[in-house]
Amino acid sequence: MTLVALAQTLGGFLFLFASGELLLRGAVGLARIFGLSPLLIGLTVVAAATSMPELMVTVTASLGGLTDVGVGNVIGSNIANILLILGAAAVIRPIPTHPRVVRRDAGAVLIATALFIGFGVTGPLGWVHGAVMIALLGFYLWFSYRNEVAAVSRDQTPGAEADLADLGWTPAGTGLALGTVAAGAGGLVLGSDLLVEGAVTIARAAGISESVIGLTLIAFGTSLPELATAVIAARHGHTALALGNALGSNIFNILLVLGVLVLIAPVQLAAEVLRFDIWVMAGATVALILVMLSGWRISRLEGGLFLALYAAYIGFQFTP
Repeated sequence: MTLVALAQTLGGFLFLFASGELLLRGAVGLARIFGLSPLLIGLTVVAAATSMPELMVTVTASLGGLTDVGVGNVIGSNIANILLILGAAAVIRPIPTHPRVVRRDAGAVLIATALFIGFGVTGPLGWVHGAVMIALLGFYLWFSYRNEVAAVSRDQTPGAEADLADLGWTPAGTGLALGTVAAGAGGLVLGSDLLVEGAVTIARAAGISESVIGLTLIAFGTSLPELATAVIAARHGHTALALGNALGSNIFNILLVLGVLVLIAPVQLAAEVLRFDIWVMAGATVALILVMLSGWRISRLEGGLFLALYAAYIGFQFTP
């Protein structure tokens, strides 16, 4: 049974990584076709694409009665997006920031995080909370699009094709791009099902709680598309895409993934999550904003510190 579960878990990881990459390529292809800016691509199209593993895993876990896994996956993924993914990208290449990005996008992450914590500590999350989250996501996307179009027009910012030329192959036609997105989404469904089933079996056999499963193993697995995107973007100097992807993914994870989760069924946060993990997520968010404001960039040293903090967090989860 353990060998079968291990094979399922590894297969789930592979499907998530490959399918997330496929979905990402299709999404960026669509963005190129419509001429969106790199920051807006990262905040919306790429963030939505790379958040699909979190959504698929969370919905799969919820339908199977494993809501703690789903909630832990979202919180753990948001922590990983800041400490692991932006940390790794900054170590490869320092990430410049901009006052507009801090005010609008990092501020939106902070507001979404505070909203989730407020909902979580005051009682079970129900469909009303989910409706509020999804409505706020819709407003944020509309506002970001309007704001970014105005900024691109005013600053003459290069378009997607100029800034993403080195990212690699993406489908050039609308039909092929849509087909690539559909194939990636299908792979994510299969990968998420394999990962949840295998990881839960292994962790239960080891006496690990479902919350810790979601916060660590599954959160890391579903963050692989974001990690791949950030590393590829940073290596090619497209740091705006890496930053936008991480910020946008955190917004999508809270407002969309958790919003859908609590629309499916009411959610009561586990006691250990309320005591520790949501505050780590909040602390990481505040730390990111402070670092972005400090010198208007995330330096290699700060990226290394983020990676060290993530390693310490993961180590703490498995400390008896």
